[in-house]
Amino acid sequence: MLRSSVLIFLLAFSMASYADDFDYNYIDLGYGILDFDDIDVDGDGFGIGGSFAINSDFHVFGGYQSAGLDFGIDVSQFAAGVGYNTELSPTVDAVARLSYQYAEVDAPGFGSVDDNGFGFGVGLRFEATDVLEIAASIDYIDFGDGGDDTGFGLGAFYSFTDAFDAGLSGSWSDDTSTYLLTGRFYFGR
Repeated sequence: MLRSSVLIFLLAFSMASYADDFDYNYIDLGYGILDFDDIDVDGDGFGIGGSFAINSDFHVFGGYQSAGLDFGIDVSQFAAGVGYNTELSPTVDAVARLSYQYAEVDAPGFGSVDDNGFGFGVGLRFEATDVLEIAASIDYIDFGDGGDDTGFGLGAFYSFTDAFDAGLSGSWSDDTSTYLLTGRFYFGR
């Protein structure tokens, strides 16, 4: 059950991958707080990720996250994939992503369990103002026998400079809530 509940943590970090001015060339650093409702386990963690635009419609992305939970439980995850982005209007972009996912859960006295699978997400990015972007997504991760989860994410990103944004976001599923603070550094601007 813990393995399935941890999936929303992974979804939240993938949600934080949308950027100001619809630029897909960046590095993200994030801090997240996790709350697993049905098993009464909480924790926090850090993540690093990035994206690189192949052309105006496609980008590759990847990331690594690690979290320490109650009772000495450690969770880590790696994801890498490809995304498709298209302009719906001058202020709205649609994004679809497909990824390889790897996760490991280490619990004292029980050892570690790892699994791999795939993720799929769709989202919208809305440029509300010149300095404020709002992003929403629905993400699905499937680890086969290890479980699957679907979550909804919502975030807002404020542009402090042309090369730096900060954002707050949340992701929710049936059993888990995750809240993130993200710093994003754009390259090539």
